[in-house]
Amino acid sequence: MPGQFMVPQFIESEDKIVGPITVRQFLICLAGSGVLFVEYKLFTTAYFVLAAVVTAALVGTFAFVKINGQPFHIFFLNFLQTQVRPNLRVWNKDIPVQAGQEKIIGLPTVEEAVKKARPTSTRLRELALTVNTGGVYKPEDDLNN
Repeated sequence: MPGQFMVPQFIESEDKIVGPITVRQFLICLAGSGVLFVEYKLFTTAYFVLAAVVTAALVGTFAFVKINGQPFHIFFLNFLQTQVRPNLRVWNKDIPVQAGQEKIIGLPTVEEAVKKARPTSTRLRELALTVNTGGVYKPEDDLNN
């Protein structure tokens, strides 16, 4: 049938390789096993057990824990980014004017804002009628000019 295409579904779910284990989880566990092997070769039994418990807890957390539907490593990276570079912006509308600086670039001064004429209420009604009628209504001012 020309014109019909197969649309992939479930694109948010990860591929499973061994039972319920995904590729990401398998690779994290594989890396954790490598770290455990290095710890086994470097430490004595007492220190190895202590280090293995900590390593296994970290590997299990990063591989299997989800927070708000996100894998833990995504949550952890977002947490670190927030701690290093917080995005809280505070607007201070009382900006001191320095000598020689009359206005902030891009913002009108108070005098410029006051000078700008505001449309009267009858003019607003005429504009609203023009917009609502799709341009069919023509105000009297435009017909005389």
